[in-house]
Amino acid sequence: MISNQSRSLVMALAILALVLPLAAQDISAWEDRTTVTTLDNGLTVVVVERHEAPVFSFFTHVRAGGAQEVPGITGLAHMFEHMAFKGTYDIGTEDYAAERAALEEVERAYVAYDRARRMETGADQAEIERLEQGWRDAMERADSFVKSNEFGEIIDRVGGVGLNAFTSSDETGYFYSMPANRLELWAYLESERFIEPVMREFYKERNVVTEERRMRTESNPIGRLIEQFLATAFTAHPYGQPVVGWPSDLSTFSATDAMEFYRKYYVPSNMVVTLVGDVTSETALPIIRKYFGRIPAGDPPPILRTSEPPQFAEREVILVDESQPFYIEGYHKPAANHPDNAIYNAISDILSNGRTSRLYRALVRDQQIAAVAAGFNNFPGDRYSNLFAFYGVPTPGHTPEEIRDSIHAEIDRLKTEAVSEDELQMVKTRAKASLLRQLRSNQGIAIQFGTYQSTQGDWRELFRDVEEIDAVTADDILRIANETFTDANRTSAMIRSTNMAGGAQ
Repeated sequence: MISNQSRSLVMALAILALVLPLAAQDISAWEDRTTVTTLDNGLTVVVVERHEAPVFSFFTHVRAGGAQEVPGITGLAHMFEHMAFKGTYDIGTEDYAAERAALEEVERAYVAYDRARRMETGADQAEIERLEQGWRDAMERADSFVKSNEFGEIIDRVGGVGLNAFTSSDETGYFYSMPANRLELWAYLESERFIEPVMREFYKERNVVTEERRMRTESNPIGRLIEQFLATAFTAHPYGQPVVGWPSDLSTFSATDAMEFYRKYYVPSNMVVTLVGDVTSETALPIIRKYFGRIPAGDPPPILRTSEPPQFAEREVILVDESQPFYIEGYHKPAANHPDNAIYNAISDILSNGRTSRLYRALVRDQQIAAVAAGFNNFPGDRYSNLFAFYGVPTPGHTPEEIRDSIHAEIDRLKTEAVSEDELQMVKTRAKASLLRQLRSNQGIAIQFGTYQSTQGDWRELFRDVEEIDAVTADDILRIANETFTDANRTSAMIRSTNMAGGAQ
């Protein structure tokens, strides 16, 4: 009788055989329709021709995220992402000349108010209230010039879809899709918001971000735990800072701080724009040069100096809360550009990919102590040394300590028993299938090619990642498991429920 594991391998190979003719893994097929160009100002542009439908998608990748922040301005990368949707000198305003003067008055009023309220020697409360009211009055005057959401409405009117963005520890990304005949309008809009950002409604939007933090962190026990977990695991590196920002920074950083962040990190040499769809490089590149070439070159941003020192003692975080129990632990490991990264990715797949994965079979199916259990690579980012993390959610009547012990049992298996050839082959097959899935849409291609071009210096590294996983051996996994998953290198965190019944409901 064929085993479940072997049956899964046969199925994966069958699926791969069906999709391989698409040539999605053939680098040469992609090279024939991919053009990489660096503009005179240092901006890298990737154009991928894909003529299945008369549309295109794009991805603007900025190598700046939470890791580029320092104490006092945490959350500012995410805040600027919000501001990039507020318009420009020409978009989003009734009268920019008048609005600009009003915004300058907002900043003067805010500086005076902020300085008074944060004086270490204390300030007269009546004076603080007077200054605060002056600031709020200035904001009201500036807001009278705003045409809300005009940037997004322009995109909607011409058939654009999927307007969105994200900020992580390592990066900020902007994306949407448009009809192919709107290429020049896209180039104007996307370049304009990075040539002429306006800190329009900055303090109103700061309140929106603060509310996001309340919902995701203060009001979410798992969010609070993860924040404390990362702050404990990283004692020096900014990966220990929350991307959304610390509350005190969210209540104090200014529009002036945001513009300084923009000038430092939103320079062309720190950005990659990827365009994928019914376009040609011959047509697109002159338009892109015309509009994106207007962005001033600027100086390359500073390189992050601080590295996380080695961890020599186990660390633990325990949150007691009337909520769902939860367990997570992490082990320090090198950045994604390290030669061993493919081995960590293979370990993640072995432990966590689907119902045949080790953690699912052991904790969810067999022991039935977890609703979910997984291990994953490169947390919270991959540009710098980071964590390989494991987590689990207990089922009713079970505890995070049980999750911890069972995860450690699976880690010990990795450290003492060689992975079988069948299991390793499944990992390699799934890596190829995963690549195919990532390249099924214009937006997926734009995000993957743009990210790899920006972070690895070549979009082809996306395909080479699969080749590196294909070269992983059982001995590699034994070596990495024993080097990385040690007690002294571990930081753990758990929620102990005050509800004795515990477990996932």
